[in-house]
Amino acid sequence: MKHALHKSYVPESKIFVIRDLREKHFDPTWHSHSEYQLFLVDEGRGTRFIGDSIKAFGPGELVFTGPHLPHLWRSEESYFERNSPLQTRGIVIYLNEQFLGETVLDKDEFLQLRKFFTKSMRGLEFYGSKKDRVIQLMKELIQMQGMESVIQLLQILTILGASKDYNYISPLTYESPLKELEKDRMNTVYEYVFKNYRSKVTLDDLASLLFITPTSFSRYFSLMNNKSFSRFLVEIRIKHACKMLVETEDSVSNICYDSGFNTLSHFNTQFKAVMSKTPLEYKKEFQNL
Repeated sequence: MKHALHKSYVPESKIFVIRDLREKHFDPTWHSHSEYQLFLVDEGRGTRFIGDSIKAFGPGELVFTGPHLPHLWRSEESYFERNSPLQTRGIVIYLNEQFLGETVLDKDEFLQLRKFFTKSMRGLEFYGSKKDRVIQLMKELIQMQGMESVIQLLQILTILGASKDYNYISPLTYESPLKELEKDRMNTVYEYVFKNYRSKVTLDDLASLLFITPTSFSRYFSLMNNKSFSRFLVEIRIKHACKMLVETEDSVSNICYDSGFNTLSHFNTQFKAVMSKTPLEYKKEFQNL
């Protein structure tokens, strides 16, 4: 993904911005911004897109992303239903690299933080006891103001910067803000796929949405996403299958067809290619946990 809507959240009068999010669903727009972002999912489930990565998300997820890294936490379709009782909750912190001044990070005392910011350009997902500590500090930070809030923020960044309990999210870094045209196009594609991935999805259908030929769409999608559309669609369907495997007692065969696959053999092959295990192995592993 090379271009999407560019957002900016920190006014010049502030060092950082923290928001307590309580909505029916998370922002459904694929976008990027020039700030670093620390995001906690406190309530809600769906599919997360960060750079080239696609992954299911749920409560307790803590992610730190660097500037211009495109992202989207797409809530499950049930959250968008008119009378749905479901809701999402989260905490997000935005800050600029120069949040302490233009030269402070060049000092020796901030070497660890400087390295942490560099790593975040690929996105970082945290786990373990330090993550739990940071979540508690973020919830306390919501109620703080002034210097007390800045000290709390530095404590959060210090803990995360020293943590070894993280995984990189995207294999690529992104240095340029996303453009409005590409944002609109990709959000059109995403919206269509999320509503139709359980049935037949063709290149002709998607190409017509963007008023281009199927060949041009295929080339365009691969350029923007660093993967083919067919691979993208398979990953979306497999994420749905994973959800059904752990949340229902449906047979693998039923899950296969409900996820948009036409044959059980193709489903099993694609599932193992994406998840590195068979559907039954995945379900058994989850049950053991």
